[in-house]
Amino acid sequence: MSVPHAKTLPKAFDEKTAQRAVELACETLQIEADAITSLKERLSGETGAAFASAVEMLLQCSGRVVVSGMGKSGHIARKIAATLASTGTPALFVHPAEAAHGDLGMVTENDAFVAISNSGETAELLAIVPIIKRMGARLIAMTGNEASNLAQLANVHLNVRVDKEACPLNLAPTASTTATLALGDALAVALLDARGFQEEDFARSHPGGALGRRLLTHVRDVMRSGNAIPSVTADVSLSDALFEITQKGMAMTAVVDQDYRAIGIFTDGDLRRLIGHVQDFTKLVIADVMHANPRTIGPDQLAVEAVEIMEQFRINQLLVADVNGKLVGALHIHDLTRAKVI
Repeated sequence: MSVPHAKTLPKAFDEKTAQRAVELACETLQIEADAITSLKERLSGETGAAFASAVEMLLQCSGRVVVSGMGKSGHIARKIAATLASTGTPALFVHPAEAAHGDLGMVTENDAFVAISNSGETAELLAIVPIIKRMGARLIAMTGNEASNLAQLANVHLNVRVDKEACPLNLAPTASTTATLALGDALAVALLDARGFQEEDFARSHPGGALGRRLLTHVRDVMRSGNAIPSVTADVSLSDALFEITQKGMAMTAVVDQDYRAIGIFTDGDLRRLIGHVQDFTKLVIADVMHANPRTIGPDQLAVEAVEIMEQFRINQLLVADVNGKLVGALHIHDLTRAKVI
């Protein structure tokens, strides 16, 4: 069995080692924060024009944004492509080595190509860049070396230079990848704003997420309808109304007129409050005890609006009526919970 080299054996994790770990963590965060601050300062000056040109180029792109990089830069490129795609800019990641063996067919003359390399001399990228330029695609380079071959070949160069890596050996990509990722986010945000991208657009890209459910779910999608709606006419007895409440399981019943317009509502809470004041329930009709002019919501409104109404008025049920006031559905707060709108 092989024995690891003595230098690779872990030290005992004593109090001194723990303190050193925390010190290194703080130093790492400070170095990376300084790298982003420095990038911000350059963006406000010498790099600003290039950044604006990159945003304009991506806005005018009639194809997709293809983002590429090797190694750690490749991981950053994947994330930037994903962020662009989810914020209104069609984008994808292409591995530069795979591109040289066929995946370059994914790139068209209508695309914009974003090449990421801290050194600006990544061989795999330099091998495909001439072909990309020859086909007519526009090239944006993100490097830490403005004198590099990749920077010189680009239509727009974004300088992501950092003074040093957070790695104590100044070798592992740390501050440089953080700065590149931050600039990629800045590009995505600038494009999002320039496109007039709204919450509704974001929701369409994230239908499975909480925001998507909140912005894409309508009342009609979650309301109870047809025979599931508890409803009685105004002349029925309170006893019959209670039977309807029990049968439909919504802890309330709507009260409707002859045209099935919602004219009132009676809930379990109303019943509890009534018990202390009424001796003989058999003499009451629902019209005597209902809440007239109940709050309603339209079926085409967002389900989250129903939540807001329920929270504002501290109610658990809400009637759904069309533009003519006709009862078309009913909502219980549990319906919204099950649909994960809440």
